[in-house]
Amino acid sequence: MTIHTAPSHPVTNTHALEFAKAWDYAPAPETAKVTIEPRYGLFIGGEFGRPTNVFATINPANEETLSEVSTASAKDVDRAVSAARAAFPKWSALPGVERAKYLFRIARRVQERSRELAILETMDGGKPIKESRDVDLPLVAQHFFYYAGWADKLKWAFPSTSFSPVGVCAQIIPWNFPLMMAAWKIAPALACGNTVILKPAETTPLTALRLAEIFAEAGLPPGVVNIITGDGGTGAALANHTGIDKIAFTGSTDVGKRLAKVAAARGIPITLELGGKSANIIFDDAPIDQAVEGIVSAIYFNQGHVCCAGSRLLVQEGVVEEVIAKLRIRLQSLRVGDPLDKNTDVGAINSKLQFDKINEYLRIGRDEGATLEQPNACELPKRGWFCRPTFFTGVQQSHRIAREEIFGPVLAVMTFRTPEEAVMKANNTPYGLSAGVWTSKGSKVFETAGKLKAGVVWCNTFNQFDASSPFGGFKESGFGREGGMQGLRPYVKLG
Repeated sequence: MTIHTAPSHPVTNTHALEFAKAWDYAPAPETAKVTIEPRYGLFIGGEFGRPTNVFATINPANEETLSEVSTASAKDVDRAVSAARAAFPKWSALPGVERAKYLFRIARRVQERSRELAILETMDGGKPIKESRDVDLPLVAQHFFYYAGWADKLKWAFPSTSFSPVGVCAQIIPWNFPLMMAAWKIAPALACGNTVILKPAETTPLTALRLAEIFAEAGLPPGVVNIITGDGGTGAALANHTGIDKIAFTGSTDVGKRLAKVAAARGIPITLELGGKSANIIFDDAPIDQAVEGIVSAIYFNQGHVCCAGSRLLVQEGVVEEVIAKLRIRLQSLRVGDPLDKNTDVGAINSKLQFDKINEYLRIGRDEGATLEQPNACELPKRGWFCRPTFFTGVQQSHRIAREEIFGPVLAVMTFRTPEEAVMKANNTPYGLSAGVWTSKGSKVFETAGKLKAGVVWCNTFNQFDASSPFGGFKESGFGREGGMQGLRPYVKLG
């Protein structure tokens, strides 16, 4: 395989930089009205309960309260597990083709309400509306459609063996892709005949609760999916409940390690998708303009709120000046601001806690001796939690900004001379979630990818997902896969 690209040339003057600053976009806010209830209860047994012990969920773009959401107590968790347990026999006995019908209806309803869901996702999480609308929602519907197709074909997924659903599944998801993470976990679980208790992140509960409405509209039997909201205490109560048969978790490595101990003590299966410090490798024969756009897509369009974001950039020495020059120009053109504005490239940081963490790492990077660069023309809104797109040069392998997950729009740039050095530096991390390789030579792509200790390796692209493609990590990035036929395996017992 050979990838032909036009030759690229180093930037030698300031005309491109001035051009990047020239465009001034008029505001283009998303105007569709989305109704948000002042308070939400828990979704247990097919019904929303009365709101109790509420906490506020905040719009990170303006720091205003969107709604108040219930915190599930230990008794609420027990009710949710009991509802899922009661629904399991009938749901698991339902023919696969009948389960598929429910999943198809859910997928279609997600499509019909996609604009509403995208706006709600952006308001609650801070990501730009064009990412919620053009990336997240199509993938949510795609996952429900994809696993609907598998529901009556499980014997082809697991040939020459008997299989059965695991049972009641506790699923705990993070705040960076709330709706997509819910679809990744719920769809394969239901296709295999399991019942579910989903616990969304404390800061982004609204789209999960709206998804509960869709389940009710689709006629999903009561108790098959239960959605409980709350903080870490709620998640701990769910994970430690003796009535669950499986744990599925996406989130931090520290919490994942604690949940692994819980699952091991009880002898139940667990899948973990945890942190990452992914490397993006640019060779000197790469299509540089394409690679720079891939860097921007990997770390800035999503505010760095992706565990697989390419937050470590490894550039071959011969092209590092060209890459930095073009990256600097590209960052000048990024628009930071109102996430509901269709022109916005970089939205708001999800929470004040995460905002403070990112700023602390910016200080750490400077103190360690790295050089911080940010677009000087970038004006931030006066309210909300916003961070300028940032990259550091002069970064060493020992620097904390090169080793620790920041989860923000912050890139650590390092150099290498040989392919062997690139692989060594890329693998020099406790994580192993993803990586990227940029080169015009197909042989180099496959040779490098085969040596990288990462669950997913993108070649001449980054952060591309599909329901039919498995995703997951190695080492401290977790184990198990979500997506594809492989995503069914965690939700069945074989033999």
